[in-house]
Amino acid sequence: MSKDYAELRASVLRDLDGLRYEVDAGKKIGWLRLDRPPLNVVSYRGRSQIAAIMEAFGQDPDVRVVVIRGTNGVYTSGGDVKAFPLIERDGMSDLAWNIAAPERCPKPVVCAMEKYAMGVGFELAMSCDIRLATKDTVLALPEVSLGQIPGSGGSQRVARIAGLTRAVDMMMLGRRIPAPEAFQWGLVTRVVEDSAALDRAIAEVVEKLTSQSPLALKTIKRVLSTTYDTSLSVGLEVEGHAYEKLRESEDYKEGIVAFSEKRKPNFKGT
Repeated sequence: MSKDYAELRASVLRDLDGLRYEVDAGKKIGWLRLDRPPLNVVSYRGRSQIAAIMEAFGQDPDVRVVVIRGTNGVYTSGGDVKAFPLIERDGMSDLAWNIAAPERCPKPVVCAMEKYAMGVGFELAMSCDIRLATKDTVLALPEVSLGQIPGSGGSQRVARIAGLTRAVDMMMLGRRIPAPEAFQWGLVTRVVEDSAALDRAIAEVVEKLTSQSPLALKTIKRVLSTTYDTSLSVGLEVEGHAYEKLRESEDYKEGIVAFSEKRKPNFKGT
């Protein structure tokens, strides 16, 4: 008897574990909310569900921008540490793949952080394109205090973005980094005053992104993510081919006409 792979895939999203998602078709936003009060801990099952939701957002025509945020004024304190010993030994090596789902999503992904952005939650944020944080948010990769290391991409992303010295400072010392300092390190895109200011920042960023060409945004994201750790010559070659390809798009033609007519372009993603 053959296996029902469609059912197996669908079962991943059945009974969401500490997560909620919704689509605001009017504003073209796909919301992914971490929802396990009080600290919105991310479970092992929830990680694969995050990946599946991000894949679905990537294919949904009603979604132009994805926003990840925690509920009740908290982003997340990290993973479900107490459950770690229950996971099979070979079940942990793919954690970085699931948590990197925002990076693979063809659409811009915004992460909005409040209070805590720790462990896997911070690693999830680091795989997003734009990271917003309130000024009282603390970011940390505290795994060393458990006799462990970051396992969902944290060590690699922090070292590449902030540098090796700061990665050592953060991870070996288990130091909590205040959002303003994280901004100076390049780990955060923008720091705002409080939750109300975060609401406004999200709205501003989403409005700006949804006014741009979806095809150009998708291409920019792909070029940046695939060439960031390659040589300059390879990066320039990929950039050149992507630029050349976009010249044939309807969005590019619309952009040129709108510029000439001194009006806002009406991009359709084609």
